[in-house]
Amino acid sequence: MPTPTAPPEPAIWDISPPVQAGSPVFPGDAPFGSIWAARIGPGCPVNVSTLTLSPHTGAHADAPLHYDDSGAAIGALPLAPYIGPCRVIHAIGCGPLVQWQHLAHALAGLPPRVLVRTMHHAAVARWDPDLTAFAPETLEALAEHGVRLVGIDTASVDPASSKTLESHQVLRRRDLRVLENLVLDDVPEGDYELIALPLKLTTADASPVRAILRTLTR
Repeated sequence: MPTPTAPPEPAIWDISPPVQAGSPVFPGDAPFGSIWAARIGPGCPVNVSTLTLSPHTGAHADAPLHYDDSGAAIGALPLAPYIGPCRVIHAIGCGPLVQWQHLAHALAGLPPRVLVRTMHHAAVARWDPDLTAFAPETLEALAEHGVRLVGIDTASVDPASSKTLESHQVLRRRDLRVLENLVLDDVPEGDYELIALPLKLTTADASPVRAILRTLTR
């Protein structure tokens, strides 16, 4: 009797940028820093580091508290939106805003999570003041299609210069979850399993995540 063949391990795409000295942050946010609080040596058996960073460093999940003074902190949010089937849609070079027509080719059978790639190469080592954002009406339409989480490969769903944060306000009204600063450079369009869990930070307006995609198992 033939030996059963184990199913292949699902492929994994790491869609998180490196977090290190020089990682870009929104102007005015705390830059990443790391110092040694303890080093291995006589009388000390371990290395221990102390980190300082904005919770919006690298791939991160915004909490409602980020754009609503009465909104929930990131540690209070259910985790279900951050894990499960998602679709990566390419809108490379679409301009300053992701409009509905840029996604129209990939909307059939849409899962509840959508990640949008807008660049050939994500800006992992520099701040991009001309980042591509979502048009507010695009987020409204995605919510109408049952989407519960959106993600983008730039630092914000709103233009960097915005003072009204209209797209963030759509997130608030529609109770959408969001991931920003993803790296989708090597990810083909298609459907995947997303895993991008935020830390249980009970008073924070955001949390870094280690975001990955895996091939869907059926």
